[in-house]
Amino acid sequence: MTDGGRTRPGPGAVGAAVAAGGMSVELPLWRAISFFRVLALCYALLRYLDSYLQFVHPVAGWIYLGALTLWTLASTRAFSGPHRCTWYVLATDLLLAVTGIVMSGLIDAPSRISHGAPTLPTIWAAGTVLGFAGRGGWRWAAAAGSVIGVANILGHGGPTGDNIHNIVLLMLAGCAIGYVMELARASEATLTRALQVEAATRERERLSRDIHDGVLQVLALVQRRGAEVPSGGASGGPSSGAPSAGADLAELGRLAGEQERALRALMSGGPLPGPREAPRPDLPQDLRALLAAYADERVTLSAPGTPVLLPPPAASELAAAVGAAVDNVRRHAGPAARAWILVEDEPQAVTVSIRDDGPGFAPGRLGEAERAGRLGVSQSIRGRLRDLGGTAELYSAPGEGVEVELTVPRAGSGTPAGAP
Repeated sequence: MTDGGRTRPGPGAVGAAVAAGGMSVELPLWRAISFFRVLALCYALLRYLDSYLQFVHPVAGWIYLGALTLWTLASTRAFSGPHRCTWYVLATDLLLAVTGIVMSGLIDAPSRISHGAPTLPTIWAAGTVLGFAGRGGWRWAAAAGSVIGVANILGHGGPTGDNIHNIVLLMLAGCAIGYVMELARASEATLTRALQVEAATRERERLSRDIHDGVLQVLALVQRRGAEVPSGGASGGPSSGAPSAGADLAELGRLAGEQERALRALMSGGPLPGPREAPRPDLPQDLRALLAAYADERVTLSAPGTPVLLPPPAASELAAAVGAAVDNVRRHAGPAARAWILVEDEPQAVTVSIRDDGPGFAPGRLGEAERAGRLGVSQSIRGRLRDLGGTAELYSAPGEGVEVELTVPRAGSGTPAGAP
């Protein structure tokens, strides 16, 4: 994609970049932790340089700080991201921090310790807690902070006011950073999924346009031409013993119509039409699969992208009522009329609406038909819904088509929305 001569990455490229970590929200935080460890090391060296003559064993302190310097520089790259900062690296970091704290209690003068002198690693130990926060979240940060806190209390001065204050600050900082890391990962995962869905949707729309412009139009043309050819026409009459060309063309048109409906269902994300399988009495049935058989070039089915589950008896009876309504459209609305089936899956009920653009009928027509003994609507539609504890409403006026609204309550069906 271009914008004013500049190339912009598409959604798929952005999603790949996020997934690969190129746009990771975590990386700036990891760089900050790595930078903090180096600055904290410099601070620890300056503090010890200023006071090492007051230690009982100053050489031991220099040896420890030399090892700490080598480790910090060697692990700087490891602390640049979550993939390099393994648990072994963090365990070594924690071991060095605890060793420095315990050594401080052994090589420093007791009078200095009692007056709140800092440990050898000083604030460098906070970098360890931040590393655990970045790698495992706030819980691991709290665990590492607890270990360092126990080392301070047992090995350097006991439960003094300064120690408790420093431990509380360390725990708060580590848990806060860990929580921010968890939020950053969750937000990044959500963004990646959204970009992938957007890219897939765009690709599906592009393919749908190509299919509509080519394959679907050809299949629709073959179906119409096959329907127009008489089954007994062309060469090979009924007495020849061989199938006629007209019958072959009619069969080809029927197959083309089936493939067209399957492609349209695939493009729209709905269930593919096909032969019905015998429902298992112990498992809910997807109403969309039953209604897909009624969709064709004149009947459009619109259903949710997720299964609409009902117990098999309720699903079968509701689908049969829909079939009766569709049959009425085909018989009474005229050969050019179209119909639309809309499925709504709600927590309290499943509603199916069947609407057509036929001539409609005048008020009182259904009552006249019922008195005349034509019970299609009252028995095939309203009777089925009444047995299911639901309702069937019909709306029509001359010239405005007919709308049938079928509602089955979930309390009667015994299956919540989206139940497995």
